[in-house]
Amino acid sequence: MRDFTLSKYRELIEAILLTNYDTTPIHDYLTSPMGKCIIMRHDVDRAVERNLAMARLEAEFGIRSTYYFRHVRDVFIPAAIREVAELGHEVGFHYEVMDKAKGDVRLALEIFKEELEDLRQYADVTTACMHGNPLASWSNRDMWKDHDFRDFGIIGEPYFSIDYSKVLYLTDTGRTWADRNIRVKDVLESPDNGLSVRYGKTIKSTNDVISLISKEEVDQICILAHPNRWCDRMLGWTKELVMQNVKNVGKAGIIQYRKIKA
Repeated sequence: MRDFTLSKYRELIEAILLTNYDTTPIHDYLTSPMGKCIIMRHDVDRAVERNLAMARLEAEFGIRSTYYFRHVRDVFIPAAIREVAELGHEVGFHYEVMDKAKGDVRLALEIFKEELEDLRQYADVTTACMHGNPLASWSNRDMWKDHDFRDFGIIGEPYFSIDYSKVLYLTDTGRTWADRNIRVKDVLESPDNGLSVRYGKTIKSTNDVISLISKEEVDQICILAHPNRWCDRMLGWTKELVMQNVKNVGKAGIIQYRKIKA
C-alpha cells in the first residue's frame, strides 16, 4: 500500500488503539500527568479539506489531537476551525508572525496578539506552535528569546514546553519520517538527545512508525503529521510527492549553504 494516504493513517490509528498508549492533544499533555502516551499534533499549513478529513477520521476512533491553524487566507476558515473544535480536537495557533514582520520582534508581537484574538473568536486557544519558513534567516520562535508567550494566555509551545529527552519526536516533515538533512526550521532545541539518536535513523516509513508503536518500547511519543500530505486519490498523492521532492532538494541546498557560511 502507498504511504502517506489517509488509508495508511487509518492503519496507524488502528495500531495505536491496539496498544496501552493513551493519545492526547498538546494542552492535555501539558496540564495533566501522563504515563504511556502518544501526543497527537497536526499543522494546518494548507489543503484544509485534507485536515478536516483527518480530523473526522480521528474523531471516528475517539482520538483527540491538536490542530495548529495558520492565519492565512486559504487556512483561516472559520467553518473549518469550528468543525475541528466541535469534533473534540484542540485548536491551536500556528504563528508565522516574525515572517510577516520581516524579523521585527516588536511588530511580530503586535501581529501575534491580533491574530490570536482572531482565532479565539472561533475556538478556545491555549497553545501555539511556530510555523517554519525555510527561506527566512530568522525563526518564528526567536521572538520568545526576550518575551513570554504566557503573557498572551498561551500555556505552552511544543518546541519549548515538551521535554524531548523524554518524548520521542516523530515528524513527517519532507513527506518522510526519516531524520534526513532536510529540516530547516522543524528542528528541536536539543536534537541530539538519546531518544532521537537511538530511533531517528531507523524510522523512515509509516510502517516503521507502526512497528515502533506496536513494540511499546518508548513510553512517550509525539507524532506530528501534516494532513495536507496525506491523500488517497492518486492524482493528489502524486502531485504532493513530486512537489515535496522538489522542495526537499531546495531545503537540503539551504542547509548546506548555511553550513558553509557558518
